[in-house]
Amino acid sequence: MPSYKVGRVAEDIKRELAYIIREIKDPRVTGILSVVKVDLTNDLSYAKVYISAVEGYDTAKKSVEGLKHATPFIRGRLNEKIRLRKMPELKFIADDTVQYAEDISKIIDRLHEKEAKGSDKPD
Repeated sequence: MPSYKVGRVAEDIKRELAYIIREIKDPRVTGILSVVKVDLTNDLSYAKVYISAVEGYDTAKKSVEGLKHATPFIRGRLNEKIRLRKMPELKFIADDTVQYAEDISKIIDRLHEKEAKGSDKPD
C-alpha cells in the first residue's frame, strides 16, 4: 500500500511541473499542455510524468521530446520549489487521454443525434 507521503509528493510535483512547463523556451514544447498524472515510486527515486496536449497526441509527443531535453532544467527548478533529499528522475510520457475523451464525447453526441432522429419517426 503506497504511503500518504508518496501521494502528497506526487501531487506537489504535478502542481509545480504545470508552472515550470510554461517557462520552457524550447520550440518543441508548444500548445496547451497539462500534467495528467505523476506516478512516483515508493522510494521517491523515479517519477513517470504523463503529459497531454489539447491539440492532440502528436503535439504531446513532440512536446515530450522537448521536455526530455529540458529535464535537467526542470529537475533544478523542482528542487528549488520542493525540498526533497533526492529529487526523483523524471520520465516524460505522452498521454492521449484528452483525445480519447474527445472521441468518446463525439460518439455519445452521435448516439444522441441518432436517438433524437429515431424518436421523430411515427410508428
